[in-house]
Amino acid sequence: MSQFDPVLKVTSEPGFAFLQKPSLRTLFSLLNHDGHSVRVVGGAVRNALIGEAVGDIDCATDWLPQDVMQQAHDAGIKGIPTGIDHGTVTLVIDGEGFEVTSLRADIETDGRHAIVSFGSDWEQDARRRDFTMNALYL
Repeated sequence: MSQFDPVLKVTSEPGFAFLQKPSLRTLFSLLNHDGHSVRVVGGAVRNALIGEAVGDIDCATDWLPQDVMQQAHDAGIKGIPTGIDHGTVTLVIDGEGFEVTSLRADIETDGRHAIVSFGSDWEQDARRRDFTMNALYL
């Protein structure tokens, strides 16, 4: 990880202790390098903010899905191509599954099903999410 570790800045806040989980720290180390990043997204952020228990931890990244799979493979982490056509892979770290979805934009959609392109624009990714809370990144 870089010398500046923003995770350590928020873990003293109520609800954010989950950021210190070793499995999540491994995921951060796996994907936060070479100018790329990964962020916790959606319900886990919402729950932390309102003081509720954090269950599933979903993440978003500017890595392409095949690159997430390759990074996992190279690190000896199990990667499952859960919904790879839509950018989602599941990384299993210390027995815990994390869905990691590449940033994306809708090219064509009927409101629920979309043809997507992958990119690196966090704001564009946030705009395509279905609920305001799902567009919260940490």
